Amino acid sequence: MKNEYVNTEIEEKVLKPLNGMAMLLVLILVLLASVAAMVFGIMQEMAVLITVSVIVFCIICVLFAGLKVINPNEALVLTLFGKYYGTIKSHGFFFVNPFTTGRNPVAEKQGAPEGFLEELNESNKKNGKGKKQPVSKKVSTKVLTFNNGTQKVNDAMGNPIIIGAIVVWKVVNPTKAVFNVDDYFQYLSTQCDSTIRNIARLYPYDNMEDTDTDEKTLRGSSQEIAETMKGKLQQRVEDAGLEVLEVRITHLSYAEEIAAAMLQRQQASAIIAARQKIVTGAVGMVKSALDQLGEEDIVVLDEERKAAMVSNLLVVLCGNKEAQPIVNSGTIY
Repeated sequence: MKNEYVNTEIEEKVLKPLNGMAMLLVLILVLLASVAAMVFGIMQEMAVLITVSVIVFCIICVLFAGLKVINPNEALVLTLFGKYYGTIKSHGFFFVNPFTTGRNPVAEKQGAPEGFLEELNESNKKNGKGKKQPVSKKVSTKVLTFNNGTQKVNDAMGNPIIIGAIVVWKVVNPTKAVFNVDDYFQYLSTQCDSTIRNIARLYPYDNMEDTDTDEKTLRGSSQEIAETMKGKLQQRVEDAGLEVLEVRITHLSYAEEIAAAMLQRQQASAIIAARQKIVTGAVGMVKSALDQLGEEDIVVLDEERKAAMVSNLLVVLCGNKEAQPIVNSGTIY
């Protein structure tokens, strides 16, 4: 189900601008011609030629603002006097209307997620740019990774747990990303928090009954639940022009207030399971010993002696400590 509160009236218009290199050569030639005409007009004292040369020179200087460089995996969303003009999605050197303005809400509001701007500024410092640089007006269409961090939620059993995930995503429709939401970075972050919280509440952390069931749990079915999170998150951010490629659960644990109790429960379950296996094996060994003694007529035991032998063998086999052998030099009767 798509979001009904997102305005999707603006349709993407992919521009095919003029070649920037050809326009650059034309502008340079016209600029040089205007300068030459201006000098010639001054020398000949021709006021009309000087005026025309100055006007052409100013127009050429303005047209230089229409030269745009688009790097691979980048897009530029342009507006003209407040109206959507078009989107450049190809990489290269282009010429567009010099009065158009690039739009990127992340650059305008400096609203990139925590750590994004810090990494950019740190990179600028390493490159010798000690001054902080703003985010480019171009919209990146590269594959990005968003770390959602950790948050405390209640699972289906009501137990508080700590869960964290990362989202691999990219912008597939720059026009929607710019115009349909105020800040697509912040929008993704908010929707990611909400989706992870809502999905985690539908499943228990672990199977509390210790039985073999097909019930999905956060610990045992993390991959399937991550796929469910991906589908739900994609539905929420589709109208923002974003595509979710993968969601992975990176952290899953009980909250501190119940972690100790749950650890004791797990230890108790492990001990019980181990004891059950030991007892099952010991009973089989005792039965095998009694059957072999009876079949080979090694010794004939009455019921009372069999019970004593069974008791002694079970104590030896199921005990935590190594048994101390005692040699019986007398009769067993």
